[in-house]
Amino acid sequence: MWIGVLVVAGFAVVMVLLALVAVSVRRRGSAGPAIGAAMAAYDQAMHSTAYDTFVEMQQQTDRKIVTAAPNDL
Repeated sequence: MWIGVLVVAGFAVVMVLLALVAVSVRRRGSAGPAIGAAMAAYDQAMHSTAYDTFVEMQQQTDRKIVTAAPNDL
């Protein structure tokens, strides 16, 4: 009986620790880039066309669009 209680208590402690880690990651906002990088690695290995699309989207966000100034006519 004590072994079962210890297993359940250990499981509860692990779940509380994971919840605390999740709260801190959400607060700092560092989960987005990490998940994006992990999914890009998975897409590169399993779905090469999806990875190509990811790379193109990253390049599009890095491009600068030159607009004419109001005095340039």
